[in-house]
Amino acid sequence: MTQNKNQISDPVPPEIWHKNLVALWFGMFMNGLGFSEVMPFLSLFIATLGHYSSSQLSIYSGLAFSASFIVTAVVSPIWGSLADRYGRKVMLLRASLGMAVCLILMGFVTAVWQLIALRFIQGIFSGYMSNANALLATQVPKRESGKALGILTTGNVSGTLFGPFIGGILASVFSYRLTFFITGGLLISVFFVTLFFVKEHFTPVAKEDNLSTKQVISELSNVKLIFGMFLTTLIIQASNFSISPILSLYVKEIMHNSPQVTFYSGIVAAVPGIATLFAAPKLGALGDRIGTSKIMLGGFIFAMLVYIPMAFVTNVWELMGLRFLIGISNACMLPAVQTILAKNTPSNVTGRIFSWNQSMQAAGNCIGPIIGSIVSSLFDYSSVFISTALLVFINFLLVLNETRNEQRSVN
Repeated sequence: MTQNKNQISDPVPPEIWHKNLVALWFGMFMNGLGFSEVMPFLSLFIATLGHYSSSQLSIYSGLAFSASFIVTAVVSPIWGSLADRYGRKVMLLRASLGMAVCLILMGFVTAVWQLIALRFIQGIFSGYMSNANALLATQVPKRESGKALGILTTGNVSGTLFGPFIGGILASVFSYRLTFFITGGLLISVFFVTLFFVKEHFTPVAKEDNLSTKQVISELSNVKLIFGMFLTTLIIQASNFSISPILSLYVKEIMHNSPQVTFYSGIVAAVPGIATLFAAPKLGALGDRIGTSKIMLGGFIFAMLVYIPMAFVTNVWELMGLRFLIGISNACMLPAVQTILAKNTPSNVTGRIFSWNQSMQAAGNCIGPIIGSIVSSLFDYSSVFISTALLVFINFLLVLNETRNEQRSVN
């Protein structure tokens, strides 16, 4: 196939992909920061756009929160196809500039439907994370991909971690609208860093030579493993997000309505990100040595052992400690999935594969809160942690089955 010859490049010198890793880490950090920075006050901002009842405010807030995820799940494969045709760098530029413009325009909205529409459009311009992973995965030697992708993951994790804190400060010091402008400006900086510092040698592929979905699948040496990783990603995200709707309420319950609930809820929410930030690179490097699938399976077992006692904590300090441990298990999971995808995907279809994985990640982001809300309404808050442990157990069995006969190829 001519497109394979066009797209498979010579080995990339270490000095190039090292510089790319630094630039892409900055882009991932700012992308995570920009996305999460507006989350703490989005509902409060909606309340300023009209006179709404509490039920209307809940509905509009839910739509605004979920709009980007839903659209991302749908459009990611389209951007992945274009990435394999035109290159990943152009997709990074498209995503960073598009999201920047959307955030700046949010500062001008005068009605809630305008905000929801822009959140919808923001989802259309998603894809920085998947294309950053895909670009780096095609340049880094397979033996070092676990460590490199683990480091790259910390960029998004740390940005997402600090985003709500910085967003809250900006909104309180300035205003909601000005915070949108500042956040958009941060993503414009990502556009220019990507433009000038990310290097990619890519030969565009003619439209008629671009692989169809069926041909992409035929390029994979282990279709079952790759699609198993897609499902694994969905379940990981559903597990992580299933406790989102009830976490602050659970903190309120175990603190017996203390006036410090808001403060401690923020800490409880942030603690896993701190652990993941430090653990992901080390676990990625360990996976390169002993096998990525072993790291992932160990992470699932550890997560099950941590989620179950969360249902029985009696004070917020116990919950904080267990949430910190969950951050370590998270460092074993998604970076490992991306490493397995990188090690088992030909470079000419990497963009498509990582975009499909992002679709599953976005779907998990939507499904998780729904599961948590249903379980908590039928039972209680503690039951959500038990159901999450069950989800992790299902994922463990899935990965164990998919990797049992592929241990050598995965490693």
